[in-house]
Amino acid sequence: MSIKNIRLEVMQFLEKNVDSFVDQYLIPVEKIWQPSDFLPNSEGDNFFEEVKELREIAKDLPYDFWVTLVGDTITEEALPTYESWLMDVEGIDQVEGKGNGWSKWIRQWTGEENRHGDMLNKYLYLSGRVNMREIEMTTQHLINDGFDIGTGSDPYKNFVYTSFQELATYVSHNRVAQMAKKYGDNKLSKMCKMIAGDEMRHHHAYSEFVTRIFQVDPSEMMLAFQYMMKQKIVMPAHFLRESGQKISTAFEQFSDSAQRIGVYTAHDYVDIMQKLINKWEIDKITGLTDEAEKARDYLMKLPGRMARISDRIVIPQESHIFKWVEPARL
Repeated sequence: MSIKNIRLEVMQFLEKNVDSFVDQYLIPVEKIWQPSDFLPNSEGDNFFEEVKELREIAKDLPYDFWVTLVGDTITEEALPTYESWLMDVEGIDQVEGKGNGWSKWIRQWTGEENRHGDMLNKYLYLSGRVNMREIEMTTQHLINDGFDIGTGSDPYKNFVYTSFQELATYVSHNRVAQMAKKYGDNKLSKMCKMIAGDEMRHHHAYSEFVTRIFQVDPSEMMLAFQYMMKQKIVMPAHFLRESGQKISTAFEQFSDSAQRIGVYTAHDYVDIMQKLINKWEIDKITGLTDEAEKARDYLMKLPGRMARISDRIVIPQESHIFKWVEPARL
């Protein structure tokens, strides 16, 4: 049997448990928070006073903080790209009837994720500190340009990617929440904290999918994990660009801003890698082929090697001036 057919068989085997995954890791629509729970109430008599207070507090947030928050928002708002990519993964079927259990998972995961960009976008709009038209054009470009995360339609590689990426977005949103609180913006802090909580739940779900695959197809799962770590995890917004610019030209400057203020750094990347190695107990997995054993050895040594490289990275001290965030507005 081909590797592709085995992967499909494993996905069909795991699909029997999708409903329990939905119940355990996702929250019903009527019970989960919505953006309007945290934003000024447009139906209330105090709406304009609430917006004025939001704008006053927003004045104290520094430049790189705004760049990072905008980049995080744009990343969240490119959600259509991520959903369409995952729907194309082997074993996920959205065509037959209402689709299979995996497509149900992707749709409900997307529904939860959709609230993130919605809330952050409204906050940015009300803050008056950013150029919304430039942000909107960058978001449209990012969706137009799509992305290539190096996984193809392989479910094993895609679940490694989502396990890693959900934890990375947790780190980023949680750090932004901490910094917003430090600068006195408690409402923004609460918003980002709620988003971070969702991302952690989603990380637990996708990493559980990988755990289950390791139990039934350990060697191929090990090779997929090695493949993703060897080629490195690219961020969802790696094609980020400003209006009038070429594809991917803004991503490095955005990453520099995030690293400069400590929101997401090269050391965080290494830390997440180590957390996944520990979570999946890579050192204890048995029944591996010779090739998978070599992959395991590579993975066990990789965080140490990557940490040494991270120590040598130099981040520019000067902030790139984005069209999204004009210093004159701050």
